[in-house]
Amino acid sequence: MIQIKVPATSANIGSGFDSLGLAVRMYNTVEMELWDGVLVEALDSAPIPTDEHNLIYKTAKYLFDLCGKPLPGLHIRQENVIPMARGLGSSSACIVAGLTGANLLMGEPLTREDIINMAATMEGHPDNSTPAILGGQVTAAIENGKVFYCRQELKDDLRFAAIIPDSELKTSQARAALPKEVTHKEAVFNLSRSALMAVSLATGKYENLRVASQDRLHQPYRLPLIPGARQVMDCALEFGALCVYISGAGSTLMALVPAQNDSFFRHLRCYLDTAGLAAWRLELLEPDNTGTVVEVRP
Repeated sequence: MIQIKVPATSANIGSGFDSLGLAVRMYNTVEMELWDGVLVEALDSAPIPTDEHNLIYKTAKYLFDLCGKPLPGLHIRQENVIPMARGLGSSSACIVAGLTGANLLMGEPLTREDIINMAATMEGHPDNSTPAILGGQVTAAIENGKVFYCRQELKDDLRFAAIIPDSELKTSQARAALPKEVTHKEAVFNLSRSALMAVSLATGKYENLRVASQDRLHQPYRLPLIPGARQVMDCALEFGALCVYISGAGSTLMALVPAQNDSFFRHLRCYLDTAGLAAWRLELLEPDNTGTVVEVRP
């Protein structure tokens, strides 16, 4: 039995559309072993496919087929702590788990770099899958199926407040809201800020983060799809967040908060409860600098 633990990820970090991402300490856990047939079990109440349509199984089967290896079947047990369709990398976690587990079951014909490239290709972009594998904060681009990336440790003086609405936002819906073209001015706006974000996180220049998270490529078009988001973001900044952005495609909002700000959670929770948003979850998370962890059990 192989156990795979994959962290949640927060993509874009505001301005770094499809290129910046980071990992946080919220995990999906997957147990996998060869089996006669397909048996998928959810260890929680998450509504997942329990047959060949399960994303972890489909990913593992794809890799077996690609390597020309027969797959009799799999027994998969998964605990889905990362909420689905909320912009915290739940699909990336499944893809990474499927590739990692299948690779181990076949005797590791793929390197970690191979898995990084394949996961990003399957996702279509590297901003969730690469930090899910490596941990930390990742700046990445994909070219002809290869991921070119820089990884850096996230400092322990930051906390990540995931503000999770009670409604999903499908990635397909969030992407459909984006414009087909942007102006040169808007492109330069985002390029400057995404570069500033990556370097500011690496050097601890957190006073730059509010400007660095500004975006004109996706957030203005996605915010209307998340009722109440603008007001919540404004309040998070008022309560001491360094920056707030839509995590991935949404619907989660992510606030970066100084670790020493011990009143942020309490004040924002109070606001949500009194603003008619009591069903929204608020998770204060630490950075994950480890990435995917595997344990092989007898």
